[in-house]
Amino acid sequence: MRCGAVEDVMSDVDVVLDGLGGETAERSVKVLRAGGRLITLPGPDDVPAARDGVRAVWLLVEPDHLGLREITALVERGALRPVIDTAVPLAEAARAHEIGERGRTTGKIVLTVL
Repeated sequence: MRCGAVEDVMSDVDVVLDGLGGETAERSVKVLRAGGRLITLPGPDDVPAARDGVRAVWLLVEPDHLGLREITALVERGALRPVIDTAVPLAEAARAHEIGERGRTTGKIVLTVL
């Protein structure tokens, strides 16, 4: 088993946001459940072939320095902040899924990777 390989520790994922492309995109599509989505950012050549009802798409993202500065200012003023219900280690991803299925969270369930 490769240390840290996503397909070795995850499965039945709804959505993967891939910022690397290439081999990472190819491996990421393997962890998606039927009906899941892979969104890759690097480029259209990094979209792997779909499988078993999994959809893979490329999302065009352009740098927006001014927009990022405005978001930073909102965060620094405390006007924009994430609401986190629970943080769970990646190794306990199944528990995080169970928490989400209960439908009683206020905020996001975060998987921590250290």
